[in-house]
Amino acid sequence: MNKHNFAGGPAEMAGLFTLSIRLVIGWTYFSAFWRRLILDNKLIPDEAGYIGEKFNHFLPNALGIKPVIEYLVTHPEALHKAMVAFTVIEAIVGLLIIFGVFTRLMSLGVFGLAMGILLGSGWLGTTCLDEWQIGVLGISGGFTLFLTGSGSYSLDNYFLGKNVGLRDKRWFSWLGSGGLPIHNVKPFVLTGSLLIFGLTLYTNQFFHGGVWGPLHNKSVKPKLEITNVSLSGTELRFEVYRTEGADVYGSFLIGIELRDKKGEVLKSWNNAELSTLPTANIRNHYVAKVKPGKHALIIPLGAKADLTLNIQDIPEATNEVHTLKLVDVSGIEWTARVK
Repeated sequence: MNKHNFAGGPAEMAGLFTLSIRLVIGWTYFSAFWRRLILDNKLIPDEAGYIGEKFNHFLPNALGIKPVIEYLVTHPEALHKAMVAFTVIEAIVGLLIIFGVFTRLMSLGVFGLAMGILLGSGWLGTTCLDEWQIGVLGISGGFTLFLTGSGSYSLDNYFLGKNVGLRDKRWFSWLGSGGLPIHNVKPFVLTGSLLIFGLTLYTNQFFHGGVWGPLHNKSVKPKLEITNVSLSGTELRFEVYRTEGADVYGSFLIGIELRDKKGEVLKSWNNAELSTLPTANIRNHYVAKVKPGKHALIIPLGAKADLTLNIQDIPEATNEVHTLKLVDVSGIEWTARVK
């Protein structure tokens, strides 16, 4: 046994040098639990701030895990259970990382949670690449803590000091701290680091065009997708899906117009009419809901809904309808052909 792997040796010193990383990463994840349950309860469905609705915001541009997110946001009970489970896991991982308990095992938790953040919400961030940075730094931080374990000022180190026999237990070296039981660690570190760096470059390019241009930020302007537009008797039906824009700020729809081929308005709905649109005319698909607001129709990020509007006052012009136009309060407009 190489005595330099333990007390005062390279393994303990490496763990000591990553103390600030351990504490900050630990609080980053534990604070999710602290914010959602202690400072405010954000795990109550149908109440403002429900974390499930925020999870819905990830959906439009998630990478690889979109089917999982869509399943959860279309099954509210499963979503609630998942949000509770994630919050508990974040609390356990964060707290044990802070105290340095089974540090290597918890570092895998950090790695997995950060990967979820990266793939789900790496495209979000209005001023900087906020969620992407949190994700990639969490992954690299988790890998680093796996390599170093905890040194001084950790319960892993306390256990090693109280029970010298743990130093000979390979399971504790893999799950806790101490010398990493890998014969040739350099290729392992290099391979892991290059894979993480490759993931960083790939996701930076995929989400933001950050490796080669042009740069883009999908969190700045709202974008609506209009599909399944149809006229049926005295009703106009269409599906609207908000796929881009700030997650903390809705798209405020203040106008809807039906136009003919010449561009002339056949019928329109203003912000006052949209703000009083009956909820029976809105069929939401996900937990993030399209709903009437005080001055407009509010469309949160990730919300998808089927809208039904009455057009019985223009029966003679139904055959002339050519284009549907939606107008946001920012002045942005979206159009779709009416079939």
